[in-house]
Formats: sequence, structure tokens, C-alpha cells
Amino acid sequence: MISFVGAGPGAEDLITLRGANRLASAAVVVWASSLVPEAVLGHCGPGVEVHDSATMTLEDVVAVYASQPPDTPIVRLHSGDPSLYGALTEQMAWCDANGREWEIVPGVSSLAAAAASARKELTVPALSQSVVITRLAGRTAASMPDGEGVAAYAAHGGTLAVFLSAARPDELQAELLGPDSAFRQETPAVIVVRASWPDEQVVPTTVGRLAETLRSTGATMTTLVLVGESLADGAPPRRTHLYAPDYTTAYRLRSSSGSTRGRPSARRR
Repeated sequence: MISFVGAGPGAEDLITLRGANRLASAAVVVWASSLVPEAVLGHCGPGVEVHDSATMTLEDVVAVYASQPPDTPIVRLHSGDPSLYGALTEQMAWCDANGREWEIVPGVSSLAAAAASARKELTVPALSQSVVITRLAGRTAASMPDGEGVAAYAAHGGTLAVFLSAARPDELQAELLGPDSAFRQETPAVIVVRASWPDEQVVPTTVGRLAETLRSTGATMTTLVLVGESLADGAPPRRTHLYAPDYTTAYRLRSSSGSTRGRPSARRR
């Protein structure tokens, strides 16, 4: 079995229990030292065979899979969650073509870790109810479908999470402030470098100062840029309906007097 495991954003205790269990039972682990801290390998059992994929091609990685008997427990350890920029689909296709069993073990994404480190909610009533994950095209422009660039999504507003783009700060700021953008110079932004790592940086800024602030961090990799009004400080302009006294749910019913009453929620086990 080949397990594609999300290592989480960096901190060794932000991997899931399932992911840690897969590492503990793995005979072979392929991991990226450039993206996953070595401390995460502390979940591995003794005698595990470890390959660093930082210098490997896809062909090198699948050659490791092919060299092992089909029943060998193999972990491909991906940074964050494997479903986000994980180069996962081509590995699954190889497994299917070669009759190898595989599974995906989800991980805590760097987006979730970045929001936690920034102490922000990404969906705030009346400010943003959508989060778009995207990146600049760069050297991999051939992978970017038409209409999916940063500028295209900036036109919709909401909350934007921009991955893999810190090395081009001026281009990123220009796309965020394009002629059709819903963002303004003063729109809040937060730069999170190496979310949950020991040397994490969390730097609040604005879209108009984004390029300058990105350069000041010195970071070009492992950096996530969050943009949108949901990142503003202070109380939200409108409270959440779900917990408002006059809002009914299947668990909180309206009484004949017009107020709501809840079902008992405390219980002992």
C-alpha cells in the first residue's frame, strides 16, 4: 500500500493521528526536506528507509515505489494537504497503471495554519463568504488554465489565499490591484512565512504595501499571502446568524413567545 500522507504545515504535532500512524508503520518514506521539517520524521518507526524527494523527479519517486514488493507499506509524505499543489494526480495515475493499492491521508493545510497564526477567520459575515486558493503562473504558466490568474479572482473580492508567489512581489501586487480588481490600496493583507515552523513570520500589511512588505521578510518560498476585508482588525460589521437569538436551527427551536429555546446540550459520558 502506498499512502499519500499530508504532513501538515510544519509543526510535528499538526500531522493527523492517521498520518502519524502511517509513518509509524511505514517501511519506506519519501519526503521533501525543502518543505517538511525533519522533526515530522520523528513519527517514523525504527529502521525505516527514507528518501529525500527534494532532488528527485517523478520518475525517481515512482522508481522507489516500483522497487518495493506490492505489500510494502510506503508513505509519500507531502507538505500541508496532498490535495493542494501536491503533484498528486500523476502519482495516483502511476499506481493505477501499475496495479498498486494507494490511499490519501489528508493533512492540515498551510492555509489553515496561516489563518490560525494570523488569528483570523477567513469567512466573516458581510465581508467575505468565499475563499479562493490560487497562485501566480510564473515558470509553470502552462499549468494555469485561462481565467484562473490572480487578477481574475481579485475581481471577485472575497478572501484570496495566494500560494507559491512570494518570489515575484511586484507582479503579485500589480495583479491584485488590476483595473478590474475589487481590492484597494488599503485592503488588508497578511503574509505568513513558514506557518507553524519555529521561525514562522506573520506580517500584517495592505495590498498597496504588499510588494515592499514581502521583500522585507526576505522570503521567497514557503510563504502564503492572504488578502481581503475579512483580515481587518476589530469587531465584524454583522454578527453570525447561526448563534443569533432570533435565528432558529434544527437544534434551537422558536417558542410560541417568539424567542428561541435550545435542546439540552450538556451531558456526561
